[in-house]
Amino acid sequence: MIFLAIVLLLVCASVFVNGWTDAPNAIATVISTRVLSPKAAILLAAIFNLAGVFLTGTAVANTTANIVNIGTGQDALITLAAAQLSIVIWAVSAWRYGIPTSESHALIAGLMGAGMALRGVEAFNWEEFKLVLIGLVVATVLGFIAGFLMTKAVASVFRGVNRRKANTFFSWGQIASAALMAFSHGAQDGQKFMGVFALALAVGGVYPMGDSFVIPLWVMLLVSVLMAVGTSIGGNRIIKTMGMDMVSLEKYQGFSAEIGASACMIGATVLGIPLSTTNAKGTAIMGAGAARRLSNVNWNIVKEMLIAWALTFPACLALGFVMAKLFNFIF
Repeated sequence: MIFLAIVLLLVCASVFVNGWTDAPNAIATVISTRVLSPKAAILLAAIFNLAGVFLTGTAVANTTANIVNIGTGQDALITLAAAQLSIVIWAVSAWRYGIPTSESHALIAGLMGAGMALRGVEAFNWEEFKLVLIGLVVATVLGFIAGFLMTKAVASVFRGVNRRKANTFFSWGQIASAALMAFSHGAQDGQKFMGVFALALAVGGVYPMGDSFVIPLWVMLLVSVLMAVGTSIGGNRIIKTMGMDMVSLEKYQGFSAEIGASACMIGATVLGIPLSTTNAKGTAIMGAGAARRLSNVNWNIVKEMLIAWALTFPACLALGFVMAKLFNFIF
């Protein structure tokens, strides 16, 4: 029970770090276009992240919980603990340099690395992992396409509208689209961590183990609040990288990027596909910027982000492996 408590605390730390370092992606554009102040945007994100966790289903949670067959007993708890610690180490390290990373990929890679350390490659559930690969395509490729096409469509529709009236419309539109983006983030990432929390309770003997999890109401509420608190602290370095350094967006482009990314994320959530909210929002912003001119995008920043995204999986897999070995030695 003591080790179970340690695992649950580490899951809570991962949720908090996710709200702190990942959720700011949802509000990067609404701040960079000066529609909302950072404090107002963070409050908006905190509220709608909470709603996204609390009001959506559990399809993504079930997919995440079944990617790795972690077994039962102490080995299972060691796997979960190692994965959560990997997330915290990787996310905070990347945040230190203002680089947005995918906590979703960090979670999945950490689970796979820890599972490999204790049970070998037979721990992987390849059918569930296929959904992760689908999510990678949706987030990276479709995110860019959605941002690009939405920006082109909006520019075409509003071509003859007075600029001042259009800016007023998109100022209000960005508040709504940023709220939708935060809701989508809570729905995706909140579900992932709810699944892990419920899995820890099941292998710890608190709840019966089954083919799928019925997420207790108190777990949903706890994850919602932790993510909201993490978001409320803000992530100015991430916001600066995503919303200012990478692309300088106008209001209609920020609106288009948020709508495009949200569409990808909500569609994936409904289908139970775990994807990276960072990748979806980041590529949608790139697409929105490129829709006007390719030179609007700072491709040096993009290169740094892509390198970080590419390194997330192997780095967290290695961290999960090492942490699992360490916990196995200690406990």
